[in-house]
Amino acid sequence: MNYLTSDQKQEIFGQYGKSNKDTGSPESQVALFSFRINHLTEHLKTHPKDFSTQRALLKLVGRRRKLLAYLKNIDIERYRALIKALNLRR
Repeated sequence: MNYLTSDQKQEIFGQYGKSNKDTGSPESQVALFSFRINHLTEHLKTHPKDFSTQRALLKLVGRRRKLLAYLKNIDIERYRALIKALNLRR
C-alpha cells in the first residue's frame, strides 16, 4: 500500500544521482523530496482538513529548501541544473 516502492526510489536516484545506490547526494535527496511533496500536495487537494499531512508537507518543503540552499552554496551549476531538471521555481 506504499505509494513509493523501492524500484521507484532507485529510478529517482539513478536519474538525479550518480547511480541507483546514490542516496546521499543532495540532488537525489531533493528529487525524492520533490516526488513526496507532489504526492502529498495531491492528497491535500482531496483531503483539505488532513492537518497531520499538511504538517508533514511543510516539514518536507523546509528540508528541501535547506538542501537546495546548501547545494547553491557548494556548486551553483549543479544547483541550476537540478532546478531546471525538477522544474522548480526560483
